[in-house]
Amino acid sequence: MKKSEKILLACGAAAVALPVFLLAPGRATRGQKAPFWGRNFAHRGLHSRDRSVPENSLKAFELASAAGYGMELDVQLTRDGQVVVFHDDTLRRVCGVDGRVDDYTFSELQKFPLCGTDERIPLFSDVLNTVRGRGAIICELKTGRRNRELCRKTYDLLAAYPGEVCIESFNPMIVAWFRFHAPELLRGQLATDEYKDRSALQGFLLRNCLLNFLARPQFIAYKLVKRPLAVRFAELMGAMRVAWTSHEPRNEKGQDAVIFEFYKPRVSFK
Repeated sequence: MKKSEKILLACGAAAVALPVFLLAPGRATRGQKAPFWGRNFAHRGLHSRDRSVPENSLKAFELASAAGYGMELDVQLTRDGQVVVFHDDTLRRVCGVDGRVDDYTFSELQKFPLCGTDERIPLFSDVLNTVRGRGAIICELKTGRRNRELCRKTYDLLAAYPGEVCIESFNPMIVAWFRFHAPELLRGQLATDEYKDRSALQGFLLRNCLLNFLARPQFIAYKLVKRPLAVRFAELMGAMRVAWTSHEPRNEKGQDAVIFEFYKPRVSFK
């Protein structure tokens, strides 16, 4: 074989190997996938469109558990290091208060009602005690100022919980923490088609899940839009296909799990 042919062959092999290396998911056992496969998950609990049952409230999780649904929720840290369940970085949308969640201690946060109701921001431990294993939980870890502390404290709570749980995050480094410190937990990469708060390069990498090599996620939870070719390639290599956020039952088609809100689908669809 001529030298030029060898070079071309090597380049071709590299062109095939690089996408596989970047995008390949982690392998999940049947037992890891079983509680989540073909299931519908109530987005931030079974909250209501009129906000009388607030998102990420104990009432929303009680309703979801009683109905037999799995549920998705969000965790982050307070100023005094408590793991609480709340989605936004700031309190404005849900509590009508200026300031970040991590600007306040947990006791200070209890002064602020959720959506004008009697509900308050719950501790993650109180949510787990409310659910009591009655539905599988998808736990999203929010990116903040103390990511490693959040990972460690969240894992300590999950390790002591007897119910079915998995973790996900938009931050590949958070997912990677669980890859190396909690490989027994199913882990997922959250992704969307737009990243307005990121540079063009960061958005491209995250949108196409090209940082999978860091965390080797076992599922990809993608926004309900057409997935990029790179993401579909990762799914062909074995990543579970999770969709968010569904507002109608027809979105179950082609998915392995669905995160829904504002309607009541069947508990499982496979």
